[in-house]
Amino acid sequence: MAAPGQPQKSTYDVIVIGAGIQGSFTAYHLAQRHKDTLLLEQFLLPHSRGSSHGQSRIIRSAYPQEYYSRMMPDCFRLWQQLEAETGTTLYRQTGLVLLGPPGEPELEACRRSLGVDEVLDAAALSRRFPGFRLQAGQVAVLDSTAGVLFADRALRAVQEVFRRHGGTLRDGEKVLSIQPGATVTVTTTAGVYKAPQLIITAGAWTGAFVEQLGLRLPLQPLRIDVCYWREKQPGSAGLGSVSPCFLTLGLSQAPHGIYGLPSIEYPGLMKVCHHHGSPTDPDRRDQAPSSAPHPDISVLSSFISSYLPGLETQPAVMETCLYTNTPDEDFILDRHPKFSNIVIGAGFSGHGFKLAPVVGKLLCELSLGEEPSYNMAHFAITRFPGVLGAAQ
Repeated sequence: MAAPGQPQKSTYDVIVIGAGIQGSFTAYHLAQRHKDTLLLEQFLLPHSRGSSHGQSRIIRSAYPQEYYSRMMPDCFRLWQQLEAETGTTLYRQTGLVLLGPPGEPELEACRRSLGVDEVLDAAALSRRFPGFRLQAGQVAVLDSTAGVLFADRALRAVQEVFRRHGGTLRDGEKVLSIQPGATVTVTTTAGVYKAPQLIITAGAWTGAFVEQLGLRLPLQPLRIDVCYWREKQPGSAGLGSVSPCFLTLGLSQAPHGIYGLPSIEYPGLMKVCHHHGSPTDPDRRDQAPSSAPHPDISVLSSFISSYLPGLETQPAVMETCLYTNTPDEDFILDRHPKFSNIVIGAGFSGHGFKLAPVVGKLLCELSLGEEPSYNMAHFAITRFPGVLGAAQ
């Protein structure tokens, strides 16, 4: 941030809109490449209005999609690099249990991505992790590399390194307009900034920004209930801070998947959430939907009574978060089809936090005109028809 009394600088090499984890890692990579970078955030930091707040996120090597699993070694390396740069612990290795029916295609793809042969049945899982109860015939796969990222701490760490490398972070500045051109002009509530390159990583607000630029992306913000469940007898559920994370795949009673993290944020409470939510306006996300205000609680309660019998079946704490989903739940990482000096990172669909170090690297590479480190076909804007049909 600019020091009080100093004239405000207005011209940069790159402007990044949105200081969540994706925008912050993008700015981090740019600053490390010696690009004079401005990172803009509409809310005062820290805040809980977007998708990057909270204390914990799952990180895992297992992914059904090969294009994500290929990125994970690089992600782990870059998270460890950030830990070393800041002297801060950002990750706790807990392992991850993947639960589902035998032969379920995504579960099998995860097992292959891990290169493991072992599949645990209900009895073997219960012996290893007494808090989990599989249903008859179901199986589990263990990702021993997985664990918990400390989200709030990670966001502060990456912003700290960005600033240390000369980056400028201005919070409490809402972007009012973007004027494309060879030099992009960004007008905020506090100033006017210019740069030859612009990167938009504005989370649930991205759709509104790119509509100004003649682009209609199929982005759906969802309001997610983040729920914490109390042990019936403290310490008895086998689900304390040393237990693994879990993720369901292909369970009929949880079509969107359910995930859980051990008791870290609130002692004695396990974080268990449905990977789904209600469509929302990001500026009104604190208002519960008028119909069926918490439709996922009954899904979670039923799951917990069957699979995690050591937990109470009503949540002890409920918070909210935003997902911004694409129709296929793959990210958008691409240049604007009309303005090649505007790069867009969006649609992280509730699974992007762990991948932010590599997402930031890819968005940095795109903005610098470099060949991206990974195949970008799955993240192209053009996979969605009619996106240039908005205001031209």
